[in-house]
Amino acid sequence: MRIRAAIAVPAASAAVAGLLLTAPQSQAAAADHARPVRCAEKSLTVRAKAAPGDPTVLRVGVTHRGARACVVDRVPTVTFGDLDGAALPTPEGGAGGYRLAPGQTAYADVRAIGDPADPEARRVDTVTVAASAAHWGRSCTAAQLGTGKHVLVWEPVTTWWQPTRAAADRAIGLSR
Repeated sequence: MRIRAAIAVPAASAAVAGLLLTAPQSQAAAADHARPVRCAEKSLTVRAKAAPGDPTVLRVGVTHRGARACVVDRVPTVTFGDLDGAALPTPEGGAGGYRLAPGQTAYADVRAIGDPADPEARRVDTVTVAASAAHWGRSCTAAQLGTGKHVLVWEPVTTWWQPTRAAADRAIGLSR
């Protein structure tokens, strides 16, 4: 049951007040749904695989399986084994969100190492990818990624989420 307040107001204002009081609550709720909320981790499927012919680049994807649009971080969070830190966004300034509609997939590329012959390269057995820093993410072994026994890492970078795999490849510098 809805309770209506009795207010003493001039006639023109009374008409407006009456309209506001009788407006369906669904109109107010629609404004709340205009801005997507953060994606729940359970509504996302995260994948990672080495780029064909280039084990220094990992292709990452996230698909939203939920019923309403939601937002993930603008760049994926990619960590390497037990090493400190995560891949840095390229270009810089990766704060903000990326909107995913129901059923939509976003793509990013991660360059784990610039030069595989670099003597400073670290070797890790797993890579963990999350669509948002607040998520646990999905861990993949080097074998699952297709990089061999290890993933070589040194100064890794990641692209922002892109609408297509080709756009992610271009953003990291892979020629197509």
